[in-house]
Amino acid sequence: MELKIDTKEKYQLLTPAGATITAIIAAEIVTVCNKCLESPLKNMVLNLENVEEIAPDACQTLTDLQQAFYDKSASFVMCCLSSKLETAFDELGLLEVLNLTPTLSEASDIVMMEEIERELLDSDDFEFDKESA
Repeated sequence: MELKIDTKEKYQLLTPAGATITAIIAAEIVTVCNKCLESPLKNMVLNLENVEEIAPDACQTLTDLQQAFYDKSASFVMCCLSSKLETAFDELGLLEVLNLTPTLSEASDIVMMEEIERELLDSDDFEFDKESA
């Protein structure tokens, strides 16, 4: 399957060209995403606008991939899912744990907000008055 990768300011955009994500294609996505995690631009948006079907094991693979990104302080957002894809994730009980947005614009906003949040949490600018604690 062809996977189109576009580099944006704060993330990489990965768009599968085919209409179906099988376990094999999900493994290809994982390979591409793992390379992304080792680059300076670690955040990923997976645009599923072309995808009409997804295998159950591929759903689990993408869910595990999202967790791998968050474990490495990086964002992973899926966007543009059809109702059929949402149903596939929901039937497996995965819909609620995923970072999903209806549009690419909203996915970009999520990445930006999470970047700001990480910067604030990693900042040493905060000093707490230990006497008042």
